[in-house]
Amino acid sequence: MSISLAGKRILVTGASSGIGRATALAAAADGAEVLLVARREAELKRLWREINDVDGAGEAHVYPCDLYDTAGVDSLVDLVLREHGGVDVLVNNAGHSIRRSVRHSVDRLHDYERTMRLNYLAPVQLTLGLLTAMREQRFGHVVNVTTQGIQVHTPRFTAYLASKAALEEFGRTAGRELASDNVTFSSVRMPLVRTPMIAPTEEVYRGMPSLSAEQAARLVLRAARSRNEIVNATGGAVFELADLAVPNTMRRLVHRFGYLPRPSLRPRRRRS
Repeated sequence: MSISLAGKRILVTGASSGIGRATALAAAADGAEVLLVARREAELKRLWREINDVDGAGEAHVYPCDLYDTAGVDSLVDLVLREHGGVDVLVNNAGHSIRRSVRHSVDRLHDYERTMRLNYLAPVQLTLGLLTAMREQRFGHVVNVTTQGIQVHTPRFTAYLASKAALEEFGRTAGRELASDNVTFSSVRMPLVRTPMIAPTEEVYRGMPSLSAEQAARLVLRAARSRNEIVNATGGAVFELADLAVPNTMRRLVHRFGYLPRPSLRPRRRRS
């Protein structure tokens, strides 16, 4: 059963740009009370003004936070609980992507550590911090923005895909534990989206099909309204079915057409 977002308290991470910004605007247009979270306070304030200047839109609130900082996330949770009593919908959207061949990553464990911190540990920390209030109010929904790449097993994204796969598994398992509390989880497996996050590798993906941030936001809000466990794009679902049917063939095909023709970006040597 689809729910209305009007009047719902919706916290969106990564709200200063891209998918998060578009999601916040769309949710506010539906009458939601939107809690905007990102590092860049100036961009959040611009978005806050844009939302609050629209007649009939939901109210917006600004919460600057660096999700890499565990103490900062704890402070964010405390402030949100104190000022709002909790949230109805949490959108774990903020993320960091690294495109690098594993053969060029043998001395770069830090890439995996920082990606796991932002893409997995931070949203888990935020979810756990807000979970008790969701259970007490007998309603809550968490939208985890993951990626179509975990269905394709896209080469050169080992750090990114591992972190997103971990987040998806956390949500799916938690959702099956918490169903009797009316707390549910969705994973939105995003295809390629034209946002600032892909700017460093834009040359590689020029000409490939992609979504706008607004189209991606519609997928996020579809998940929030429907509370479905998985929201797929068509291409990812096809790859997943093929991978289940003929995994060895898919391994060869993805290596041949997804890895070999596309150049690697060698990391800059770190200064000691």
